[in-house]
Amino acid sequence: MGFRLSKIYTRTGDTGETGLGDGRRVAKDHPRVEAIGEVDTLNSQLGLLLAGLAAETARYPALAEVIEVLAPCQHRLFDLGGELAMPAYQALSTAEVERLEAAIDRWNEALGPLENFILPGGSTLVAQAHVCRSLARGAERRCQQLNAVEPLAGPGLAYINRLSDLLFVAARIIARHQGVAEVLWEAAAKPGS
Repeated sequence: MGFRLSKIYTRTGDTGETGLGDGRRVAKDHPRVEAIGEVDTLNSQLGLLLAGLAAETARYPALAEVIEVLAPCQHRLFDLGGELAMPAYQALSTAEVERLEAAIDRWNEALGPLENFILPGGSTLVAQAHVCRSLARGAERRCQQLNAVEPLAGPGLAYINRLSDLLFVAARIIARHQGVAEVLWEAAAKPGS
């Protein structure tokens, strides 16, 4: 593959528009650009989580399994961004959704049923996994908003939905591998008690 960016700044976006991969120019707050931006933010935070996991694998070797499952997700998110930037382009397949589902099922079986609501915390890595999970939900909402205006083809919506589920379970499995207790939600005392 040759060089794709010969110049980082073009000055073509200075008036509030940006170019899509299909040549169209749209406002920078267009639902398509919003969706691309949210997917990119998620991908950046997922990179931060993966770097943190890699830094801790010497202490917690089982975290390598989490990296193995999550690392391809960065590439697939980039693919999804490409699909959003070029509506005729199709990169994701249902096999990717199935891969996420298989990991969710495998980790859920190891964890057992969830009996309480849990909060983001317990360790920095667990909290970062929850940051990624919540950003995946935000990216999904932006993609759904775009889908209402310009229907999206392919499994992208299912992928981003399943990724948020995977990140929730990943947070739990990270806690297990690190030997940290999950932070359980404690309901507020009822008024007057």
